[in-house]
Amino acid sequence: MKNWTLKGLAAGKVTTKWPASGENDGQDKVLGFPTFHPQDCRPACRECILKCPTRAFSTKTGVNDEESVALDYGRCINCQICVASCPTTALQSSSNLTFASKSRQDLVVDEGVNSRENDELRSRVSSIFKGSLHVRHVDAGSCNGCESELQALCNPFYNLHRLGIFFTPSPRFADVLLVTGPVVPQMKGPLLRTYEAMPRPRFVIAGGTCPISGAPFDMGYSGGSGLEIHLPVDISIPGCPPTPAAFIHGLLLLTDRINQRLHGGGYEQ
Repeated sequence: MKNWTLKGLAAGKVTTKWPASGENDGQDKVLGFPTFHPQDCRPACRECILKCPTRAFSTKTGVNDEESVALDYGRCINCQICVASCPTTALQSSSNLTFASKSRQDLVVDEGVNSRENDELRSRVSSIFKGSLHVRHVDAGSCNGCESELQALCNPFYNLHRLGIFFTPSPRFADVLLVTGPVVPQMKGPLLRTYEAMPRPRFVIAGGTCPISGAPFDMGYSGGSGLEIHLPVDISIPGCPPTPAAFIHGLLLLTDRINQRLHGGGYEQ
C-alpha cells in the first residue's frame, strides 16, 4: 500500500482537462474516420461502393441526371478499406474521431447538403441539465466494444464525474437513455420499457454505428435496424466503437456545453 501511495503522489493528477482547456483527449495517433471529397472522385468510379462492407457509400442522381457518391458516417465502421481502394485522393485517412451530431443528416458527406442542426433539441434542453446529467445505458445487442469504451469514461484519465455526468442503474432517475447495439428483436421490449420508465423530459443517444443505422448487423437475420425506428434519437455518436472522448462529446453536445463539429458531413476542428 505504501508503494502505491508513493507512486500516486509522484504521478500527480492524471485526469485530462479536455475539453475545457483543449488538452489531450486521449486519442493521439489513433486512426480516425476517412475524409471524403466527392468533387475529387473519378467519373464512373465506384470502387468505394463495391468494397465497403457496411454499405456506407451510396449514389444519388442529381438534377442533370449526374450520379454522385455520398458517405454515411452513420454506417461507417472505420475499417479504412475505402481509403486503400480509392484510386484518387477523394478518400483520405484522418484523425477525426471525436464528434457527435444532433441531426442524422449531418453524418452524411454529400455535395450540396447543408447542416440541419436540431434547433428543437436546443430549446428542449435549454439549461435544465447543464449542472448534472444522469444516464441509463442499455445494451441492445452490442458486441461489447462500446461497453469497453464506456467503462473507460470512469477511469482516472477521463473521470466523467468531473463534468457532472453520472450513470444510474435505474431508468426512473435517468435524464438520458444511452443505447448501444443494433436493437436486436430480443432487446426491443426491454429497451422500450426502460424508455417508458424514464421521467420527462427524457432524451435518447445512439452510441455507435449499430444503434444509428444497424450496420453492419442489419444484413443478418438476428441483427437489428438501428434505434431510430423504435425511439426518437436526439444525439448520434458514430464509431465502431466510439472512443470515450466521442461519448463525452455527445453528452456535452446534448446539454449544449460544446459545439457540434460535424456539419453536412464536414468536420471542423
